[in-house]
Amino acid sequence: MKHMNTMKFTGVVLKNLFSKPVTRPYPEQPREYPERTRGHVEIDIDTCVLCSLCARKCPTGAITVDRAAKLWEIERFGCIQCGCCVETCPKKCLSMKQSYTQPDGKKNTDSFLKTNMPDPPVKPAVKPAAQPAAKPEAVSTGGQEKA
Repeated sequence: MKHMNTMKFTGVVLKNLFSKPVTRPYPEQPREYPERTRGHVEIDIDTCVLCSLCARKCPTGAITVDRAAKLWEIERFGCIQCGCCVETCPKKCLSMKQSYTQPDGKKNTDSFLKTNMPDPPVKPAVKPAAQPAAKPEAVSTGGQEKA
């Protein structure tokens, strides 16, 4: 019985010795992602207009947009890679990159600062409306009309 196991093992060793490796050299040759892999959300901050439609559409609330601070943020571990934000974006500055979120020991928020956006125009102070001019009262002619 012991001799039979040794023969099987020797056969497997010889077969693997003269064939291509089953595994791939991972860091040098990364695996291709399947066709329908969603990956994670990427933003082209220069194209973004900070309209916050993506933040409103996000079912988990992972995206935050602060227009006054010109800041777009995403909590990577809060995102479920559904793609709703990508579909909603009117400027098409969001995309799904075919890679996975790197593992981490704590939740991180990726922040993107928009530097090429002009400051919003300052609204002038609202002045109170002027009192309308008094209407002249109609003069009564005593029921007689002049022809």
